[in-house]
Amino acid sequence: MSVQVFEIHQQSPKKTKVLVAKLGLDGHDRGAKVVARALRDAGFEVVYLGVHQTPEDIVKAAIEEDVSVIGLSILSGSHLELVQDVIKLMKEKGLNIPVIVGGIIPPEDVDELKKLGVYAVCGPGTLLRDIIDLFNKAINLPRETS
Repeated sequence: MSVQVFEIHQQSPKKTKVLVAKLGLDGHDRGAKVVARALRDAGFEVVYLGVHQTPEDIVKAAIEEDVSVIGLSILSGSHLELVQDVIKLMKEKGLNIPVIVGGIIPPEDVDELKKLGVYAVCGPGTLLRDIIDLFNKAINLPRETS
């Protein structure tokens, strides 16, 4: 049995707060917890909401915690509807924060998620260093002001 060891050398430039949550009824949270821990180890302050979060829960927490990026994990197949609801609520609240979606997302749905306003989509097998890099890039995006 071989064990793969890797190191994460990318560090966020400052302690940036990000939110990670499981959206919808899916209760499989191992991947989201691994990503949350990797982000924490890379220097982010991570707000982990856990499983069974509603779009309202996520938007409320993003506002209350003043996060810079939202990471959503979805394995249940309801990603288009739930992410659309999150993006709609964010717009209603004037919240302009990048959203990164991870999970079991069929390739044909990736473009649709991006059209909704999702910054990036990560599928199974995405390297943790690539996810950290996406979060770092997302925090540096120019923000439109209303």
